[in-house]
Amino acid sequence: MVLFGGVVGWRANKQNTVTTSTTEAELLSLSQGAKEGQFIKRLLDELSVSLDDQQIRIHCDNRQTIRLVTKEIARLQTKLRHVDIHNHWLRQEVRDGRITVEHISTKKMIANGLTKALSRNDFNDFIRQVNLVDITNQITERQAREMQEDELDHNAIQTLMGDGE
Repeated sequence: MVLFGGVVGWRANKQNTVTTSTTEAELLSLSQGAKEGQFIKRLLDELSVSLDDQQIRIHCDNRQTIRLVTKEIARLQTKLRHVDIHNHWLRQEVRDGRITVEHISTKKMIANGLTKALSRNDFNDFIRQVNLVDITNQITERQAREMQEDELDHNAIQTLMGDGE
């Protein structure tokens, strides 16, 4: 979950139910992500945090799953007969404009950096995606400044002690 350009939440876990297809598993994940997004939106509303865009945007890398929640029922055909997509609440949320489901390629998913082993290039891309920066130099510079300040303070105390004797 990303808010104001920064990651504010993520989770990787086993699903509580057995699924018989990737699309069904994606649909369950999409639904859970939408619920969590609605929770965060309600929390921000209660805290009087106003967002420019009131829609919850969910990224998904499975086009079949996106079709299941965005296409008209009359034209929708799926082999997932056991999934009651016709009464699925996520379709209603998308239809009413509260949630948008957007396709994004698997390589561009931020979750990859949190759930998979990445090559060096993919890891660097992930670091850029979540706006992480290497602050090692800033920490080293700050420690050096603090040491100099401590030394100056120590010298000032020594000078005062020497003057008082």
